[in-house]
Amino acid sequence: MEQFIPYLQIVGGLVLLTAGGEFMVRGAVGLALLMGISKAIVGLTIVAAGTSAPEFVVSLNAALAGSGDIAMGNVVGSNIANILLILGAVAVLKPVAASRTTTIRDGGAMLLGTVLFIGLCLFGVIERWAGVLMLAVLAIVWYLTCKHDKNSPDAASALHENEVDEVGDVPGGWLKPVIATIVGIVALTFGADLLVDGGVTVAREFGVSEAVIGLTLVAVGTSLPELAASMVAAFRGHADVALGNVLGSNFLNLLAIIGGVSVISPIVVPDQIAKSDMWVMLGVTVALLFVAYFARRIGRLAGAVFMAVYAVYIGMLFAG
Repeated sequence: MEQFIPYLQIVGGLVLLTAGGEFMVRGAVGLALLMGISKAIVGLTIVAAGTSAPEFVVSLNAALAGSGDIAMGNVVGSNIANILLILGAVAVLKPVAASRTTTIRDGGAMLLGTVLFIGLCLFGVIERWAGVLMLAVLAIVWYLTCKHDKNSPDAASALHENEVDEVGDVPGGWLKPVIATIVGIVALTFGADLLVDGGVTVAREFGVSEAVIGLTLVAVGTSLPELAASMVAAFRGHADVALGNVLGSNFLNLLAIIGGVSVISPIVVPDQIAKSDMWVMLGVTVALLFVAYFARRIGRLAGAVFMAVYAVYIGMLFAG
């Protein structure tokens, strides 16, 4: 029976992370709207941060537990999965519209975060000063974007408003959102602990590196909230929301999660990620923006190609 415990930890961790993320997002959105914050800004900040919350707590927990490879692999793997798996699956179900405004503004921010992340990884360790720099860049981009959304709303602003609408019903009054937010944070914390413990044990059992577990099992697990939200939005006829979710989540994963975690505990960059996976992340990021900008949509064919590339990538990770 003991041999099944790590797998139960992983399953329990994923359930808590998914439920915790949902509770936290709904609670935080409810509080933000009660405070009179515009939907566009809530979508840009609160919703994006909420869907990235599982990645943050897992990466922080892993880094503090001495499993920095899982922390780094989780973020890089999540960004790759968000583009190839999530957007690919949604596009196969329903083509995803991509306005050039959204691609240039939000996609440009994601590309900026990716390039900055890779540049800092070349030092071999994401030190505290690098974390501060990443958080500063995040704050500047958010400030400029919020200012633009307030003064000159455009297609990208409308997309952020749609992200809020896709959250669904939020708790009314002040008490319920506060309780939902607290419950979500607690669930995320315990879920992260279970997932990291189980993932480390499984990695050792099968003789694969913690980085590979972070890039695959943990990354896909923490991306489940984005996958669920994006698929539901596609069924409702709002497939374009998936693009906004991915662009915002990937930007936050790199700057908020790696930046925030490294300020608390510097992260050593695993050799495997430095040599290959972060370049794969850059490649799929550029490919997504290329398709979105010139085709103005991610069609079914592109979605199928994305998913096929992801399957090959996962296969190569375990084969290597």
